[in-house]
Amino acid sequence: MIVPSIRAVRLFVALALAITVPLLAGCAMAPDPKNADALAEFRQINDPIEPANRAIFAFNRAIDAAILKPLAKIYRDYTPKVFQDAVGNFLANLRAPVVLANDVLQGEGRRAGNTLARFVVNSTLGLGGMIDAAGEMGLPRHAEDFGQTLAVWGVPEGPYLMLPLFGPSNPRDLVGLVADFVSDPVNWYAANTGQEFIAYSRAGTTGVDARATHMKELDDLERTSLDYYAAIRSLYRQRRADEISNGRGSSNTPAPGISGLPDPAGGGPEMSAALAFQPMTD
Repeated sequence: MIVPSIRAVRLFVALALAITVPLLAGCAMAPDPKNADALAEFRQINDPIEPANRAIFAFNRAIDAAILKPLAKIYRDYTPKVFQDAVGNFLANLRAPVVLANDVLQGEGRRAGNTLARFVVNSTLGLGGMIDAAGEMGLPRHAEDFGQTLAVWGVPEGPYLMLPLFGPSNPRDLVGLVADFVSDPVNWYAANTGQEFIAYSRAGTTGVDARATHMKELDDLERTSLDYYAAIRSLYRQRRADEISNGRGSSNTPAPGISGLPDPAGGGPEMSAALAFQPMTD
């Protein structure tokens, strides 16, 4: 049985721990329980390590300004639109097995069938996924991840986290990120053939593509927000709530980058890739 290499799994878990342990160790104390207003606000925001999160947010924004945004501008302005569409479609198709697994784990039989049909159609008629032939046949794209699966199973989200490079998250979604990484067939192949560059190249391409796709929305949000960090935090939570409920009974306000706009792929890591480098930018 092919499984991700022990080295790859250890590296990813170590990264997750390196990110979360120092943050949680530095958690701010809750306000005085006697101060009802302050306590209510603290619970609503659910951001006990806000100073650390804001510092990471600033770091992500600096990386975005120096690297990701310039690359995304070049990609957007000098690459033919048909090529950009093909890249986006191809990346979405690569992720279909992970989406399918989470559809099944959530008991979403109909959506699982849709995902499987899309993968078969786009991998064949769609030339390896570069053309969204399934979408043209009336099979809409959606995304699922293990963070959403945990939410469906009743696992609480925990405090808000701003992760270096990965962007807005929470402990539940961080666990989901690790699980999706380990279960992704592309990562299996890369880890077991000594071609880890495939996973890195895919992640980089996903980040640039998502950043280019949602550049205008992110720029508009930054320009009009009095507190960009707070705006990203709020929209991220609203977007995740909408994804978890599959659009039923929760906010439809999209989080920029994590999808900037209503994302045709439905969200997931691709969204975070775009938000990750904003002030926050993710």
